[in-house]
Parts: sequence; structure tokens; C-alpha cells
Amino acid sequence: MAYAITQTCCTDASCIAACPVNCIHPTPNEPDFGTTEMLYVDPSTCIDCGACADACPVDAVFPVDRLTGSLRAYADINAAYYADRDAAVEPESGDAPETSGAPESGRASESGGRSEANGAGPNGVELNGPGAGSASGTSTAGNSPNFHSWGPPVFDHSIPSDLAPMDVAVVGTGPAGMYAVEDLLLHTNCRVTLLDRLPVAGGLVRYGVAPDHPSTKRISETFARFHNHPRMRLRLGVEVGKDVSAAELATRHDAVIYAVGASSARDIGVPGEELTGSVSATTLVSWYNGHPDAVAEAVDLSAERVVVVGNGNVALDVARILSTEPEQLADTSISPRALELLRSSRVREVVLLGRRGPEHAAFTRPELLELTQREDIELVVDTHDPRIESTIDAAGTDDKAGLLRDVSRQTVDWSTPAGDAAVNGRSRVVFRFHSAPVELVGENAVRCIRVGDAGGEAVEIPAGLVVRAVGYRGVPVPGLPFDEGTATVPNSGGRVTDRPGTYVVGWIKRGPSGGIGTNRSCAKETVEALLHDAVAGRLPEPSARVSGSGGPLARLRTKLSGKAGSIG
Repeated sequence: MAYAITQTCCTDASCIAACPVNCIHPTPNEPDFGTTEMLYVDPSTCIDCGACADACPVDAVFPVDRLTGSLRAYADINAAYYADRDAAVEPESGDAPETSGAPESGRASESGGRSEANGAGPNGVELNGPGAGSASGTSTAGNSPNFHSWGPPVFDHSIPSDLAPMDVAVVGTGPAGMYAVEDLLLHTNCRVTLLDRLPVAGGLVRYGVAPDHPSTKRISETFARFHNHPRMRLRLGVEVGKDVSAAELATRHDAVIYAVGASSARDIGVPGEELTGSVSATTLVSWYNGHPDAVAEAVDLSAERVVVVGNGNVALDVARILSTEPEQLADTSISPRALELLRSSRVREVVLLGRRGPEHAAFTRPELLELTQREDIELVVDTHDPRIESTIDAAGTDDKAGLLRDVSRQTVDWSTPAGDAAVNGRSRVVFRFHSAPVELVGENAVRCIRVGDAGGEAVEIPAGLVVRAVGYRGVPVPGLPFDEGTATVPNSGGRVTDRPGTYVVGWIKRGPSGGIGTNRSCAKETVEALLHDAVAGRLPEPSARVSGSGGPLARLRTKLSGKAGSIG
């Protein structure tokens, strides 16, 4: 019986590396890698060995015959991916298929080889090549890194055997930073200092993933094992620009990698956005995840209706948490303060606003499938615009609009109290498309949100809380350049512009796009750039880091020595 990848797939490709028959796609070498919502197992090639399930850091892979409930759909979802690929490459009648020596799209090669081929990376650093050296100058290419004990590193990068071990600082303990740390510790002989401004490590995984998604949060266990690596120093509660400057870090280390994410929220740009009762999704997500910076008083659940501007996965997370019976969340990682407030919540309806039609919804199929399987939550599509129903009815089964075909439809009367609209005591989530926010209305606090409808008329939707979930923005790092337009640190392939020895990875590098697993290939590119610069002699000269008894280096050591905070 074949295996199938399910909802919590993080797309970090750990399963691809483990598969002995190349039956999981897209691979990092294929053009659609990073563009699909998840990875997929080919049921016609899978040999039921279970290696992918063992390798998956988020428990997303199961045998098809063990799928239950909403996960049963993933047997067909995995198979459909290959049916679509085969149809796309099938030659026209009478034409011979093209041959290029590569395996058929979506199928294993005859040799059963894995998809990762030897060759040069984007920065010219050879990967898995015959010249990959070890600390003793002996090639170790072709071996697998030891993930269970701290043996010698496996040199997947081509590094001269006489290159001295480097000291690298990584700022940020989220997925992007930890994938960079993993690469540095397992595949080089670098010494790593890992810093985070918060007193607890975890970044986006700890404070961004919804508490009712424990499988996704489990990837933090994979990352946490590196905290105790013998070539790792973990320093928590250290903020760049406050406790230490970027210049001090650069002087103390051969290279510095910034993985600070995108912690600010995008504005929706309408009047009234500053009113009490208007909060960003980052504020609400931080609140229910117990982020140290969270302000509990910012979240008011005393009204029956909440409007979320946006319909991406974060918006669905917010709707699901606010609509779930609190006792179902009691055994999750939700903040105790948030759980206490949810127990007294009066929220009965959450409205998800989308500026465009259902075909352009930002949510992914796995997130919506989870919501449609909830018997305690009623889903409704507001059919105020005739384009909505016609788009849903005409959509294919794999189209986003098609996923809403079986959801109840009605033209919602917004003058009806949210509590009256709820059926059988269930909370209600309403999808309203083709609705752009025009204004948040209220004197001292939000009373309603005014949105534009298809006819150009403004419609008022009463609400006591408006959550802005339209994306994230990076924030400047003191001492580094910053592009206000893209909200990123200017860089080329991870190299910070005009800052030799300084690098970026993750959302501060490429903008807020991609999930947890996307950061693995992003980190690989950055680490390759760093190593290529080291080999080429482009890092700052060691003489620039020589310290005396005083000066910035001594102060830095003093600052870092007392900052070994909690990793739990």
C-alpha cells in the first residue's frame, strides 16, 4: 500500500532525500518546486518502505490505508498530481515522445536513483562532487550526515582541506536561521553562534504556527537538537541594535547571517485603521501563541462578529481559532491567557473578506479542507455578487473556487445579528469575495467596516473586531541597509549589498513568501554564497577581528556570556 503526504506538509524536501525510488515530487531540481502547496507521493512508484514517513519532520506522511477523516482525501490528491503531470506531457497521437535521458515526469528513473544530482550550486560551489574535502583532506562525498549523533561533518560543499574553521553568527532561531545552522554544522566545520532577541528559541514555528497544528510545530524538535551541538553556542535575549551592534557582530565573526523574518504587518490603507478594535493578524497570532511581546488587551472578543480582511492561511487560522470551542484548545500549546479570554468570548461569526473572486483566494487547499471537515463550524459563501456563484460552479475540482462548491451559499443580510444567524449553536465562518475595505467606522472604537460591493455601493458590516491579515513586512535591522519598497535587506543571492561577510536568509532576504520548507533551499543558497566567498578570499581579513583587552570585542564577549537563555 502506497504512502500519501497530507495537510501539514512543510515542503522542506526531507522526504525526497530519504526516498530510495524517487517517487516524491516536485523535487528541488524541478521547476515547480516551491510553487506547489505541498509535495506528493506517486502511488504507482511508491514501494511502501516508509522512509519518507520516518524522515518527515512534521508527521505529514501516512500509509493510504491508515488515513482517516479529512485525511482520506489526500490519497486522491497525491494521485491526482501525477495524473495531471502525465496528461500534460502525453504526446499527441502519432508523435513519438521526446527523450532526453531524464526520467519521465513524475516517475522514478530506471536506476532508482534519487533526484539530487551531483553538480555545481548557483554560486559555483560544487555539491557532492569528487573534490569535497574533509578536515583531513579526505573525500567524504556520498556519505549521509549523522543526524543522531555528533560525528564528523559530511562535506557536501567543496571546501579546501586547509581552510581554517570559521566562526559564523546566525541571528534568528526560526526555520530560515535553523536551516542555515543545520547546513553549517552538518556539512562544514564552522563554529556557530546562534542569537535571538527573544528569551525562548523557535521563531515562526513557535510563535506563528497555530496552536491546534501540533504536527507542524513538531519541526521545532528537529531544529532544537542543534542547540546542543558541540560547535554551537546559543545566546538568547540578545537584540541586534540594543545589546550588540551589527558592526560588533561583524568584527567578532568571519561571517554573520541574518534570519530575522518579517515581523511587521502590512496596512490595509483605509481611514479608521488606527481605531481601537482594529488589530493586525500578527498581533492576534502572537496573542494566542503567547509571544512575549503580545498585548492581551489588544484583543476584544466582546462582540458577536469579527471581520478578517484577507483570506489566506493566516486568516483561516484566525477564523478557526476564534470559532473553536475553547475546551478543544485546552490541550494545545495555546497561551493560557488567550484560552481564558476565549472561554468568555461572545464571537459567533467570523467574516473573511477577499478583494477579488474565489478563484484568486489566497488560502491553500489543505487549510480549506481542514475547515470544511469541521462539524462544529458552519461555512457560508456570501453570494452578493453574481460572479461568485458562476465562478464556483464553473471551476474544476482542483481550482480554488472549486473547493467551495459544496459550501452552503446565501446572500447574507448584515443587519441580522451574528448570533441569530448561527445554526444549532455552531459558530459561522462567512467567505465574502469581491469586497474591498473602504473604511473602518467608529468614534473611539470599531463599530463596523464599510466595504465596496459589485455595484460600487458601500455596504456596512457590523463588527467589534477587525483583523488585518493582508501580509507581513520586514523591519530594518540597525546597521544594515534596508529597502522600504520590498521591506527586505538588499542582497544578491543572500549576500548583503556592500557588506562583505554579511548575509541574509528567509523573509528578510526574499520577502514574506513561502512556507517553512521553502527556507531550506533559501538557506542552502545563502550558505553556498558564504562558503564561495570564503574560498575566494572575499571575507574581511582576520586582522580586522584581532582584539585587545578592551574595545568592542571585549564588550561583546561580556554581553554574550550572560545571555545563554532558555531553549525550551
